[in-house]
Amino acid sequence: MKLLNFKRNAQIHLGIKTEYGIIDVCAALKENLTMEQLIEQGDAGLAQLQSLLNYQNLSYIDETNISYAPIVSKPEKIICVGLNYISHAKESNMQIPASPVLFSKFANALAAHQEPIRIPRDSEKIDYEAELVIVIGKTAKDVSEAEALQYVYGYSAGNDLSARDFQFRSGQWLLGKTCDQFAPVGPYLVTADEVGDAGNLHIQCTVNGEVRQSANTKDMIFNCAAIISYVSHHMTLQPGDIIYSGTPEGVILGYPEGQQKWLQPGDTVAVSIEKIGTLTNVLV
Repeated sequence: MKLLNFKRNAQIHLGIKTEYGIIDVCAALKENLTMEQLIEQGDAGLAQLQSLLNYQNLSYIDETNISYAPIVSKPEKIICVGLNYISHAKESNMQIPASPVLFSKFANALAAHQEPIRIPRDSEKIDYEAELVIVIGKTAKDVSEAEALQYVYGYSAGNDLSARDFQFRSGQWLLGKTCDQFAPVGPYLVTADEVGDAGNLHIQCTVNGEVRQSANTKDMIFNCAAIISYVSHHMTLQPGDIIYSGTPEGVILGYPEGQQKWLQPGDTVAVSIEKIGTLTNVLV
C-alpha cells in the first residue's frame, strides 16, 4: 500500500495512493486518523485501510492538485547512516567503516515532496544524497538481524541534503546535516509488504534531469536488517522513527575540487527508488 500525507484545509490528512487517485482517509472514515496513529496500530490499521478500499462510491482526489506533507510529522528520531556504500566512502576519501557510522537530524529538517528547499544564507556548498529511508513500525530494542525486518513498517525516498562547508567545520557533522528542510522525504510511505526485498532496489539521483547517482541498495555495506539491529542495541527505536540508510557514489563532494559545482537556487533534485517513487525538490 502506498500511503502519503497531504495538506487540506490547513490540516495534514492521511491519504492512500491508488490508480484512480488519492483517497482522503480522514474524509472517508470521518475521523482524523494520522500517519503516526496508523503506524502505531500496525496490521490492524492496515487491515482497516484495506477494507476501506473495498467501499463503494469512494471519492478520489487528483494527485496533481494536492500539496504534499512529509510522510511523518514528528518522529522521535531521525537517524542517518554515513559512508554506507563502499564507492561513496572511497570517493569521500574516508575509511570503509567496520560498523555503521551514525549521525542524526532533527524534525526541523523534514520537508515534503515538491516543497521548495531554501539554501542557508551562509552556505556555498550544498550537496545531494539519494537514500532509501526506513520507517520503523514497532518498538525495537536489542533485536537480532534475523528478526530486524519484522520491525519495518515501510520505506520511502529521502535526500540527505548536506551543507559541506558546515559539515566539515569541525569533527561533528551535525551542523551541516540538520539545517531547516535538509531531510526531504516522500512522496509516499510504501508498506514493507509491497516493497518486498529492500536490499535489491535501483536508486537514482538527478539534478536538472542529469543523472548524478545510479546504484542498487544491494551495494550497501550494512543492509537494512544490520542497521536496525545495530541501532536497536544502542537505543530503542520507536514506531514512526525514520532511518536514512546511506547514499551511493556520485555526490558533489566526491568530484575533484575543480569540478565541484554545488547546488544553486533553481536546481531541481530528484531522488527515484524502484517500487517507491520519485522525491522532487527545487532549491531556492
